[in-house]
Amino acid sequence: MGEFAERQSVPGGPEAPVVKELSRPLFEAKGWMKLLGVLMIIDGVFIACIPPFFGIIIAWLPIWMGILLFSVGSKVDAAFQGGNKTDLAAGLGKLKTYFMIQGILAIIGIVFLIVGLIVAGGALMAVLAGGGLEALRGTTM
Repeated sequence: MGEFAERQSVPGGPEAPVVKELSRPLFEAKGWMKLLGVLMIIDGVFIACIPPFFGIIIAWLPIWMGILLFSVGSKVDAAFQGGNKTDLAAGLGKLKTYFMIQGILAIIGIVFLIVGLIVAGGALMAVLAGGGLEALRGTTM
């Protein structure tokens, strides 16, 4: 417990000015982070309403990301107000998770875009080479 207790910061301790200085940009944006978090949670609730089962499968992701952003705002607020480096580290860890999820979703979106373009390009080539929509339907007249 000794080493762990030494690494814990005491609110108002000697590192408080440094923590406040480092957390100031995020502290100033905490309102926007919380607003975006709430909007993402609401978005997830609306997605969950999509029938039949598709919405429920996808809805957890924006809800989780909204909770992450809202908690980042709360942790940064606590770090700035109390000068606690543990709160700042926890908030930055949650922010890292948010951006990691966002990056993975962007990569998945790019993959789907490329696959969609290939499929659409193949369909267009079939129409142009086959002489019309009959080539796509598989019927000839």
